[in-house]
Amino acid sequence: FSVLYELLSFICLSHQYNIFFFSFPSCFTSQSRRHLEQITSVGPRPVGSQENEVLTVGYLLEQIENIRVETAAGPHQLMVDVQRPTGSFSIDFLGGFTSFYDHVTNIAVRLEPKGGANHLMLANCHFDTVANSPGASDDAVSCAVMLEVLHSLANQSSPLHHGVIFLFNGAEENILQASHGFITQHPWAKQVRAFINLEAAGVGGKEVVFQTGPENPWLVQAYVHAAKHPFASVVGQEVFQSGVIPSDTDFRIYRDFGNIPGIDLAFIENGFIYHTKYDTADRILTDSIQRAGDNILAVLKYLLTSEKLADSSEYRHGNMVFFDLLGVVVVAYPARVGTILNYLVATATFLYLAKKHPSPCLSGGRYVWDLACATGVAVLSWFVTLLSVLIVALLVTLLGRSMFWYNHFYSSICLYGAAATGKMIFIHTLAKNLYYGGVRLIELGDLYFDVSLLLWCCSLVWLTQQGLCSAYVPMLMVSFPLATRLLLAKEFKHRGASVKYSVLYLLGLALPYVHFMFLIWVVFEIFTPIMGRSGTEIPPEVVLASLVTLTTIFLSSFFLHFIYLVRSTKWILAGLASIFIIMFLLVSSGLFFPYSGSPDSPRPKRVFLQHTTRTFHNLQGQVESHDSGLWINSFDYTGIQHITPNIPEINDSVRTHCREDRPFCGYPWFLPVKFLSKKNWYLPAPEVSPSSPLEFRLLSKEETSWGTIKMAFSAKGPSHMSLYLMPHRGASLSTWSFGDGTPQFDLSGEYFVFYSHGLDAPTWNFWDPDPSGPEGIISVAISSHYFFGDDQRTAQLEELLHRFPTWAFPSFWVSTYDMYRY
Repeated sequence: FSVLYELLSFICLSHQYNIFFFSFPSCFTSQSRRHLEQITSVGPRPVGSQENEVLTVGYLLEQIENIRVETAAGPHQLMVDVQRPTGSFSIDFLGGFTSFYDHVTNIAVRLEPKGGANHLMLANCHFDTVANSPGASDDAVSCAVMLEVLHSLANQSSPLHHGVIFLFNGAEENILQASHGFITQHPWAKQVRAFINLEAAGVGGKEVVFQTGPENPWLVQAYVHAAKHPFASVVGQEVFQSGVIPSDTDFRIYRDFGNIPGIDLAFIENGFIYHTKYDTADRILTDSIQRAGDNILAVLKYLLTSEKLADSSEYRHGNMVFFDLLGVVVVAYPARVGTILNYLVATATFLYLAKKHPSPCLSGGRYVWDLACATGVAVLSWFVTLLSVLIVALLVTLLGRSMFWYNHFYSSICLYGAAATGKMIFIHTLAKNLYYGGVRLIELGDLYFDVSLLLWCCSLVWLTQQGLCSAYVPMLMVSFPLATRLLLAKEFKHRGASVKYSVLYLLGLALPYVHFMFLIWVVFEIFTPIMGRSGTEIPPEVVLASLVTLTTIFLSSFFLHFIYLVRSTKWILAGLASIFIIMFLLVSSGLFFPYSGSPDSPRPKRVFLQHTTRTFHNLQGQVESHDSGLWINSFDYTGIQHITPNIPEINDSVRTHCREDRPFCGYPWFLPVKFLSKKNWYLPAPEVSPSSPLEFRLLSKEETSWGTIKMAFSAKGPSHMSLYLMPHRGASLSTWSFGDGTPQFDLSGEYFVFYSHGLDAPTWNFWDPDPSGPEGIISVAISSHYFFGDDQRTAQLEELLHRFPTWAFPSFWVSTYDMYRY
């Protein structure tokens, strides 16, 4: 009873505190939109550019100063600090690499009572962008909202109990550098007790809570109590932290390097135009800004008046199960309560099944044997269905129609969904007619309902034993159908699948099914766009066909027994077969083109285009080869299949091959993602001549007392450079000048160091050891990347860019690659 009381208290209190908080005023929404338009009006804002380091910083400081002057007479004090940190760290993202940053920009705004505050909340956004994208959703809109939340809190007539830091960070797209600089170096960071991070993996829509913690359930409770428009799921958190989604946020930095808990929120809708030129201010709806403002303001107010913030370590332990019901209310309860609840539901299910054990079942057989056989039929139908649909996906791939659904999502449901549903029904129809001949339909229906119950219950027990909070999903999918069946037992026994039984049964399953379908929508909303930027090696048809098939299996589970209750399924099978055949013919004919350049609903093909010059030196320091060209990376599975008809010279005759004896194949990879995109193309072109060319020098080479050779280097160049180290066979790196001094990650014998700097950064100096041994034991390469200004473009780039079709988004820049052997 105490467990149930605790559970109900968390559920019933989910919104009781909202009455104390005001919504984000509509005038503030218009102000946020004005901020958004001003920030994005300068265009892309890569780290090191004038747009990022001067124009955007200047605008933000101007707005913050206006707020400070306006609220100077109030009960709060506002302090601003512009931080330019330098540092390095290693991170196990994209296979693992080391990051070095120099003079990147943070704008930290501290708001607290005039008497000061010992405990601080942190709200984080970033204003920098990737190259060639205005970054309205990622992440200018969050910074615009944060400005108005700051304005609202500073204008409160009653003082806050705690302080809050609004961090506008200027180097997140460089793989989380500015947040690392703040949390590891800024003096205010020591007082931060928790944080809220605002991010984007899409453009607009609702912002979803997809990470919390680690542990610290009081933060989830704060969101549950305060959020005006809740949108949260522990399922998303566990999927994201599994590494399935190739993305990361500043949440990781604050968690791992600051050891503080937080809440990670992100926009997820319309990820098709994330990190493209289409991420513009006009695509973000006012409702999205309003919802984000309401939620962030309410949650921050709640936390800034919470006693738990002052001593968060006391409330650290334990996780929370949390999920929203259609954005209306959030259900949240401690994981320990969830474990007990899960086992109670599992026990009730096994008792329900055990009660049937003593009585005969089908044709006088024993119930356990019949249940086992029926479970075998169900599981077999899953594997046969999945295999059949994957064969269809393979055929689509071989026909050259991959990603036909990218711009026509429901066509994938019609093709793969019809195939999966039809196959499931066909297998169970065969079982009913050939294996269960002569058995009463009502008994078969009862048996296969129990099969679904058993399988979901097994998944419930397994997920609970794994310690996953997502086990609440099978808990709902077991408890509601079981309760519904017990309530309708007499109706089913006397009338079978009558209309009344069917209607009442559907009503009983409504809540878990609606919630489960909502989760499925979120999965497709995230993973469908990701297939457009997941590289050339992951077959998207296999991924999407598998997702559609698993969705069909899960959703059909508690409707499986209807196959055994109806007299015939031939018309259903005929209809599904017709849909499948028609869709397969349409897909095969090429009717569904994957991409779209429509301004209203763009679905662009992503291409990375670098005009690069490569120089390779031998052991004697002499140039052994030198070339220039346009290096083309396709970031989806279709490669250049659809590009070649528009630009004939980009074809497989100019496809590159990896030179294993050169660091990172001898090409200027901006990030260590060569494992994602192994198909690349290289068109010969004139040499590039940037106005600030890379200067790379070996400063010294000295033998150490422990028998290794220490080599010191200097590099001066653009704001973005990548260093590649490849020890030869028999050699290894033992120490270097990055991070804590220990080389952290080895990508198949290679090391990757990512470098960026803001304005007025000095020459980059670093050293590496060259282990003692024969000559020629390490290859060192460095690439420079020109993401902005006049150096970003060349005449050859411009000419090729104009030839790309409107449905393509070529992200372009100039680069160089220089390799040395020592």
